[in-house]
Amino acid sequence: MPASQGMLISETTQHKILNPVLICLALAILTIIAFWSLKDCGFINFDDSVYVYENAYVQSGLNWNSIGQAFSFSSELAELSCHWHPVTWLSLMLDYQIFGLNPFGYHLVNLLFHIISTILLFLILHRMTKKLWPSAFVAALFAIHPLHVESVAWIAERKDVLSTFFWMLTMGAYSYYVEHPGLRRYFLVLLFFALGLMAKPMLVTLPFVLLLLDYWPLQRFGEIKPDHKVQTEVFKPVTSDKQKKKSKTKQAIKETLEVKKPADPEYKWSLIYPLLWEKVPLFILAILSSIVTYVAAQSGGLKSIEAFPLGVRIGNAFISYIAYIGKMIWPSNLAVFYPYPTLLVPWQVLGSVLLLIAITVAVFRMVKRSPYLATGWLWYIGTLVPVIGIVQAGSQAIADRYTYIPLIGLFIMVAWGVPDLLKKWNHRKEILLTSSALSILCLSIITWTQVGYWQDSITLFNHILKVTDNNWLAYNSRGVAYKDLGNYKQAIEDYGRAIEIKPGYADAYNNRGLAYNGLGNYSQAIEDLNRAIEFKPRNAEAYNNRGIAFKGLGNYRQAIEDYGRAIEIRPGYADAYNNRGNAYNGLGNYRQAIEDYGKAIEIKPGHVAAYNNRGYFSLKQGDNISGCRDARKACELGNCKLLEAANTRGLCR
Repeated sequence: MPASQGMLISETTQHKILNPVLICLALAILTIIAFWSLKDCGFINFDDSVYVYENAYVQSGLNWNSIGQAFSFSSELAELSCHWHPVTWLSLMLDYQIFGLNPFGYHLVNLLFHIISTILLFLILHRMTKKLWPSAFVAALFAIHPLHVESVAWIAERKDVLSTFFWMLTMGAYSYYVEHPGLRRYFLVLLFFALGLMAKPMLVTLPFVLLLLDYWPLQRFGEIKPDHKVQTEVFKPVTSDKQKKKSKTKQAIKETLEVKKPADPEYKWSLIYPLLWEKVPLFILAILSSIVTYVAAQSGGLKSIEAFPLGVRIGNAFISYIAYIGKMIWPSNLAVFYPYPTLLVPWQVLGSVLLLIAITVAVFRMVKRSPYLATGWLWYIGTLVPVIGIVQAGSQAIADRYTYIPLIGLFIMVAWGVPDLLKKWNHRKEILLTSSALSILCLSIITWTQVGYWQDSITLFNHILKVTDNNWLAYNSRGVAYKDLGNYKQAIEDYGRAIEIKPGYADAYNNRGLAYNGLGNYSQAIEDLNRAIEFKPRNAEAYNNRGIAFKGLGNYRQAIEDYGRAIEIRPGYADAYNNRGNAYNGLGNYRQAIEDYGKAIEIKPGHVAAYNNRGYFSLKQGDNISGCRDARKACELGNCKLLEAANTRGLCR
């Protein structure tokens, strides 16, 4: 081999290695900049309480009891979240052991998973397609698109970023398996897929996506004719003066390098059939996950056909497919909750159906010339199926977080389709570079702004109420935020607005009753809590709050009955045990009170009120050893009043 040719091949190899590394670094920096304001964001009183700051099992850290709860199909954790995702629970438990209740740590972990998934997406697409810049553009869009802010900035959506991390690992392992088939490599595919399903069951569509990748870009659906030869450009355009001097040499070498270009593949069922069998273990895991998910959702998250009729859900599903495309192109008025429409406009449903059909027909008419369009479009359509609303989980019409994986399909269509569309244009490279840079810049700015709304609950729900109409959930959630700040009157006003929009809203009645408790208006509280229990009979919080109201009126026996009912519905309800202990104290039954305080502490080791209460009544009964021990523990957890009072009396010195 001539020295000049060897030198040129070496330069090409260096470019192949260096460019992906620099792109990975650029993607990481771009993502960090776009999400930088996460450092100032806290917990949101919209599921973050369920998943972290009011969850006794998460706050007990990793132990046999909490791990057992995470993996149980019928545990309190499954009932609270209406999902079975043990890997997500374990990650949050580990976070608590490391960060405690510092929200920055949870946001940091979410962001790290998002960055890693972005880099993996780029590397996997580059490995499969051998196309550097389209793969980088897809990854960049995934990294900074505003529709993905919800999945990253919302701590409760750890399941999104964690499951997607395993999605990317599964795709990467599958790519390696396709290149080097073997049982061990296939086992890695199964392992990552199973872990992903245990983080969020939305991954049930991944086997379908792997079949799409078999079609394009892996081209496993057909035999490729080997006899079509063309010249190919091996080297990059000459730019430096030194390289220009060698241009003639490079051109001569380039003209002698001839490779075989694949022609249109000949598709054969004999080749496709084994690919289907290859995915059978993955489909079995997906089916098992779907069954478990349905069982868990029955505990409260799955809306009945009576609540949302089938025809309404199907119509909304068609509209949602188009709505997500619109928000991808023009991401404005984004909200964490979009109320379900009371009525669907027939022309919107019909128009959405016709548009979906038209796009699908167009994609398949170009399938031979542009196979990436079929892969991208079917990726988008297929991965949205579990969350499109045919089986309704929750009361939202659409949700930004549902686009986290599906939009990758549309990004692929854009990244490969636009360059093909402009291939005959003059200054094509300049146009692509400028438009790509501008789109990434604009999306990054919108993402930066959107992340800022997640600073706290009031900021978030103020924004949602500005960009949506009749949003009963946003009013209720903002009311909770005002209540937590001690602004009970503003909270009651927001709860009333939520009830006005949605008269049968049990949670708003429960929350308004709790706010009336805070004002000492126990009679009004009981009235609201009765309505909450009427609309939602198995409402443990409403029973607990009504118990507080009865205790406030001095009716200890009725309070104990309500606390007991709350505990019966939710056996791990630490606050109900603590409150029942207070009611027993009102009756002078100190032994039973101390027992209930102990149960609250057993469930929630960081329950400062229970330590404080048990310590107080232990000291009152003359048990200074136990009382002082609990007083010191309460002080360690942040409440030192009992310990200071005991020291003043010389009991705990």
